[in-house]
Amino acid sequence: MKARFIALITGALLGSGALSAQSNDCPTMAALAYDDAKAKNYDAAYEPLKNVMEQCPEYSLATYQYLERVLEDKIKKASADAQKNQYINELVSVWEKRLELYPEKTSKGKVYGDIAQLKYDNKLGSKEELYNAFDKAFTEDRENFTSAKGLYAYFDLMVEMQDAGERELQDVFDIYDRVMAKIEEEENDAAEELAPLLEKQEAGEDLTSKEETKIKYAEINLGNYNAVKNALNAKLGARADCDNLIPLYKKDFEEKKTDVDWLQNANARLSAKDCTEDPLFFQVSEALHQLQPSASSAYSLGQLAEADGDRAKALDYYNEAAELEENPSDKAKIYYRIASNYKERGSFGQARNFYRKALDAKPSMGTAYLQIANMIAQSANNCGDDAFTKRAVYWLAADYASRAARVDPSIASNANQAAASYRGRAPQKSDVFQSGRSAGEAISIGCWIGETVRIPQM
Repeated sequence: MKARFIALITGALLGSGALSAQSNDCPTMAALAYDDAKAKNYDAAYEPLKNVMEQCPEYSLATYQYLERVLEDKIKKASADAQKNQYINELVSVWEKRLELYPEKTSKGKVYGDIAQLKYDNKLGSKEELYNAFDKAFTEDRENFTSAKGLYAYFDLMVEMQDAGERELQDVFDIYDRVMAKIEEEENDAAEELAPLLEKQEAGEDLTSKEETKIKYAEINLGNYNAVKNALNAKLGARADCDNLIPLYKKDFEEKKTDVDWLQNANARLSAKDCTEDPLFFQVSEALHQLQPSASSAYSLGQLAEADGDRAKALDYYNEAAELEENPSDKAKIYYRIASNYKERGSFGQARNFYRKALDAKPSMGTAYLQIANMIAQSANNCGDDAFTKRAVYWLAADYASRAARVDPSIASNANQAAASYRGRAPQKSDVFQSGRSAGEAISIGCWIGETVRIPQM
């Protein structure tokens, strides 16, 4: 009690300016301020924390962390706009000061992104100013600008400026590509972290609490990024329809037909939207392949060959495209298309090889898992030794379908339905008992599948 009294007297003296900045009593000032902040007595902590930041700016990173919480609380509770704006400006100053003094413990991408998001949410600034704030976060520290909400706002502002006649349609496409590429990178990182944990879980192994937490947050992140992707595509809407794309690129083709960058952009956009029937698509693809053979030009020529019914030639072009492609997401799409060609021909083993290549390139591509599940289920009668093992094939199909749902929330509903359907066709508890087998027992599946599945707990 006596020590607390002395500390309070000392704090009062410091607050009155009796002690100089960065004095030996910074620990006392900070301790009192931190105690209130820890107890969530934010009103009481507000002024003391400001004093610590002003008089002892380099004392501890905790000052900025606590002051951030206090100001976020005050912004949330502020009833008047002027008061809210004051707290917003103070919070921005806190973030900027933290970045200045503790750059090794503060990421520019997150700080700049948080500043931009705070201003965006509170409509502080013009669309141009807000867009530039997000652009600063993206361009100066792309790696750490990972907010799903912030990435959407970044694109949304560009769309609004284009709607207002302040930007060109091509600018919208450029930002869309930039944001989608970043989202897919984040999805892949989350799915890559998730995959071995799901395999461990499916094998019946116990997970640590840390691993369970990793699964939880990886699935949350995948859900958030999927929601943003859907929102981006909805926002892009008719802007990316062939009716808009073909005139956009046709009017500039003669002038740009020797410009590799322009041809690559046009080729990728037309291909992605399946605007392949217009002669412009062939002109762009051929011009690009002559100037600089690339993954995109080879892929486009493969599309044209496939449309003409020459599947062998199409596969040659697709394989060439996959070898040339460096972007993991685009490489996955190419492998997926090759796999689908083999699947349509009934070459399930070859198809699975290419679906797996697609997953190696993009672990979050749940549709590849779902296609493998479908092929396995189709092969149940051919890949078991007896009635029980034939039906056991469906357990394996269900495992693949479940994994599809967990790595790719966009198909979770369909994938979970498929998994439930497969489990319904698999042996039930009475079947397992009558067969003399038990939960956890491994069953080898032959033919092209060549995998092992374990009898699940029922």
